[in-house]
Amino acid sequence: MNKIDVIMALAEKKNLTEKQATDIVNLMFKGFTNELKNGGRIEIRGFGSFSIREYKAYKGRNPKTGKTVDVKPKRLPFFKVGRELKKMVNGK
Repeated sequence: MNKIDVIMALAEKKNLTEKQATDIVNLMFKGFTNELKNGGRIEIRGFGSFSIREYKAYKGRNPKTGKTVDVKPKRLPFFKVGRELKKMVNGK
């Protein structure tokens, strides 16, 4: 399922126009993005949670040339699956 599938399902289920459903989905994603950018956490009960993991700088290796490179510190989104979703996926 991708973003357009979510939009179409929302439009069909709630009898909305495609534009209205697109605006709702984009508003949600923008809110999620802003929360994570500001260091917040998103928790959707029964589904999972999103947070930011911070990684320090380190020395890496370019696999093509074998040369050592400096990898800058970075922040990456991290998803932790919820217990209920895990059970549903495993058929319990």
